[in-house]
This record gives sequence, C-alpha cells and structure tokens, in this order.
Amino acid sequence: MAIKAVIFDFDGLILDTESNEYHAHSEIFKQLGVELPIAEWGKCIGTDASAFDVYAYLEELVGKPVDRETLKKNRHDLFTKRMSLEGVRPGVREYLQSAQALDLRIGLASSSSFAWVSGYLEIHKLAHYFETIRTREDVVKVKPSPELYQKALEDLGVLPSEAIAFEDSPNGSLAAKRAGMYCVIVPNSITGSLVFGETDLRLDSMEQMSLSEVIVRFN
Repeated sequence: MAIKAVIFDFDGLILDTESNEYHAHSEIFKQLGVELPIAEWGKCIGTDASAFDVYAYLEELVGKPVDRETLKKNRHDLFTKRMSLEGVRPGVREYLQSAQALDLRIGLASSSSFAWVSGYLEIHKLAHYFETIRTREDVVKVKPSPELYQKALEDLGVLPSEAIAFEDSPNGSLAAKRAGMYCVIVPNSITGSLVFGETDLRLDSMEQMSLSEVIVRFN
C-alpha cells in the first residue's frame, strides 16, 4: 500500500525545544548543587507534565521544599534565552517541501498546546505546510496514547498503513505505533540516549536520508 501522508511531531523534532527545556531545568538543579538525569527528564518528553513532577523530584534531591514560583521564572528566562538562538532542525524544511512536491498529505500531532505549536510555526514560517494540526486540546489523552495520531489520520483521510509518523521521543513513537503507523525516529541530543520501543527506521538527522528515500523503504 502506497504512502499517502506524513505526520510530524513538533517539540524536539521540528524545533528542539526539548533539549533547551532540559538544559534550562538542569541549570536550576546545578544552582542547588544537584543533577537532573536525562533518564528521569525523559519520562515527560513527548507527553504532558503529569508524567514527571520536576520540582517534586528536585525537592526530593535537596531534602527540603523549594520556591517553585521563583524557580519557574528563572527556568522560563533561561529557556527563552536559549530558544532565541534556536533554528529549525536540519532537514525539516526540506522534508516539508518534498512532501508537498510529492503530493503527500501533511499533518502535525503534538502533546503541546495549539498556542505553543502555532506560535513557533509562525515564527519559523512553517505553518502553511500543514493541512491539520492536532494538539492536546483535541484529545482526552496525549501521547503515548494514539489519539492525536488517530485524529490527524482522520483529518487527512488516510489509513494508518498509508502514513509515516516522524518522532523524536519514546512516548511519541509509542503513540504512532499504537495508531498502526510507520514510525521514523529522528532523536535530538537529549532523546538520543533514551530507550525506544518498536520503530521502523532511525535517522540521526533528516539530512541523512531524503524523504523520497524514506518513502521507498515503506512502499
């Protein structure tokens, strides 16, 4: 069965917000004399914050309550500064252009909010590529539940077996496989060290293989 659609994750795949989130939190931890292991932080990557309470974990390490509001503000400032220097991940724009040239349907499925995703897409002039954008407001459960992908597939009018999901995290790839899709993972500097379940192809970067070459593998 021919591939008719591609559906992209957002955080960590299109724009590496995830590494910058981790490093901002990690800096807060270091200021208090402790470390934030990537394996612990990885619990919340690709899903929602309920999967890992980073400040509860910090309090556990330092052995006392922390001023969460002040730390959140500090983290926000650190993250914003880092993101001001962040560009779209290598190969992403080319993949989107290729998908259009190949007449593929193009969707996005993210556990983040629509305001978050759409804001960054507008900044980087990518919003026009996507026929549908499904975010946490559209589902009961975010990834690793398959709901976001199921909604996007329905919007695009394709079967799961006719679509490829592009992901960077274990929670995201699990959601895609639960939805019955092919899944290509393109981990970033943080998620690359995490343990993934079933996937169909792993790339270090979208520059490693063209979208056409990826599709040939699944056709």
